[in-house]
Amino acid sequence: MKTQEPREEHLWLHRLVGDWRFEIDCSTDKDQPPTKSIGSEIVHSMGGLWMIGEGISEAPDGTTHTSIMTLGFDPAKNCFIGTFVSSTMTHLWPYTGSLNSEGNILTLDSEGPNLNNDGAMAKYQDRIELVDDHHRILTSQMQGLDGQWTKFMTAHYFRKTN
Repeated sequence: MKTQEPREEHLWLHRLVGDWRFEIDCSTDKDQPPTKSIGSEIVHSMGGLWMIGEGISEAPDGTTHTSIMTLGFDPAKNCFIGTFVSSTMTHLWPYTGSLNSEGNILTLDSEGPNLNNDGAMAKYQDRIELVDDHHRILTSQMQGLDGQWTKFMTAHYFRKTN
């Protein structure tokens, strides 16, 4: 098998590589105030084709939360692909996505258990916005039965500097 060379889309993902700290506001219950947490993430490249982000944070209840996000680009499907797993849930979140026309927002579509915990599945979107080389914003939203999207999480990532 011939080794794949990174494409423009892979180079976009490479902008995520680094050591980051983040601040999260999460509101999964509209009757409760948002929870806040802080953490860190190390993103590294695997062969220039895959970005792997390993995050760790402290949950509001004091427990440690870990996560792994993988992102790549599949030229055959002409879309970004990836996965997300978390130590707080059993669902593997598969991603397919695309960049906006300005080239600064990657929208990743997925499907998973809805936030109402009633066993039904829902559509989700994670959006990674590159504000600049040292700041990015991750927002997560779920599509309701009425077709409307509800944002439930915003995380600001800041590149650590020496």
